Amino acid sequence: MVSSESLEMSLDLPPGWTEKYIGVNTRYVAEKESNTEMGAQALQSALNSAGMTIGDLDCLIAGAATFDHVIPNRSSLVKAAFEGAEWYDFPCVDINTVCTSFITALDYASLLLHVGSYETIAIVTSEISSKGIDPANTETYCLFGDCATAVILTQGENGGLIHHSQKTYSEGARNTIIEGGGNQFHPRDFPYEPSLYSFKMDGRKLLKIANQHLAEFIDIFFQSSSTDLQDVDWIVPHQASKLGLRMLCGLNGIEENKVINQLADYGNCIAASIPLALITSIEQGRVKENDTCFLIGTAAGMSISGLLFKYTTS
Repeated sequence: MVSSESLEMSLDLPPGWTEKYIGVNTRYVAEKESNTEMGAQALQSALNSAGMTIGDLDCLIAGAATFDHVIPNRSSLVKAAFEGAEWYDFPCVDINTVCTSFITALDYASLLLHVGSYETIAIVTSEISSKGIDPANTETYCLFGDCATAVILTQGENGGLIHHSQKTYSEGARNTIIEGGGNQFHPRDFPYEPSLYSFKMDGRKLLKIANQHLAEFIDIFFQSSSTDLQDVDWIVPHQASKLGLRMLCGLNGIEENKVINQLADYGNCIAASIPLALITSIEQGRVKENDTCFLIGTAAGMSISGLLFKYTTS
């Protein structure tokens, strides 16, 4: 765990600056762990909680933005990290819609369960942001944390997905970017330089675009759903930023006491933020059996995703 106090000392920032402007008190940073190791540990924990083994899975989906290697896909490496994985040939699929990857993976998995393709699916979201942020950019350096989560989904009769929607607003396509690492700025041609290979975000422009579209997105989402916003038990947003959460809570129809806000404790963990907030809320007894949860988030690209589901263990 890394406290904001220690970051402020290392960056020569005034005491309390991070909490006041970024809204984060603590975050967790991987020291030697890889995305694969963290994801495998999270999946093993989820399997233990479900009383299952790796052999009980029909499909493994990795929904995240960061990865250990460009090739092979991250989910195949998570599977391979398990002893005896070679005895099982279930498919491993990667999904990357950046910060909303878990929402997209959950929608995809729900469709597979609904049509009967599989009975048991795991979603692993493992994110290491600390390798891709520049200490010179204090806004992002103090905001992000590392995290891995995993959930097990099975076919059931009482709960499940109610509605899903995703929209992409291309005016913000390049307002969040890591320029280096791909073919346009390949390491062979462009040696490492922090600003090129680090996360960049134009927060003001992104907030402006989100402010233009978010209220309408939520209105249309619930007009197309069988459930009203007022009947939702919990709103689980991407922990994007202090200002982003404040904007969400300021929208008409949003009841702030229903919004799960864990930004101060973990920071922005990219796609792991939403499942982390959901899982910890279940473990704390806040989210209960048959509660209706609305997952909502923005992502680089720039997109907004929402998913409504009823939580049940049966």
